[in-house]
Amino acid sequence: QVQLVESGGDSVPAGGSLRLSCALLGFNYGRYCLGWSRDGRNKGREGVASIDRDGSVAYADFVKGRFTISQDNAKDNLYLQMDALTPNDSATYHCATDRYPPGYCVGGKCYSCDSWGQGTQVTVS
Repeated sequence: QVQLVESGGDSVPAGGSLRLSCALLGFNYGRYCLGWSRDGRNKGREGVASIDRDGSVAYADFVKGRFTISQDNAKDNLYLQMDALTPNDSATYHCATDRYPPGYCVGGKCYSCDSWGQGTQVTVS
């Protein structure tokens, strides 16, 4: 059984930083695209950042220059470094990945993702 578990969410002041982590458990295949998305207040789910099988990264315009997505070599852990946080970044952040090829990451959004974590809460005040 596959599972994604996020951690690292917290309450921080505006201008602060956080590093989110996502453990991918039981994924012996797949992971063609990995991504972070968020559920903000009255905004629905937004794609934030993605990384594809070749290591190419992409970001939504509203986080470019502030957030950095990365993964470990085994692709068992996904990270999101968030700097210069603003109250608009307050949301529940989810990591996600896919299980089947070919994977489809565009503009910071993982369109092929079919496995999601429960999320970790980020509050910026």
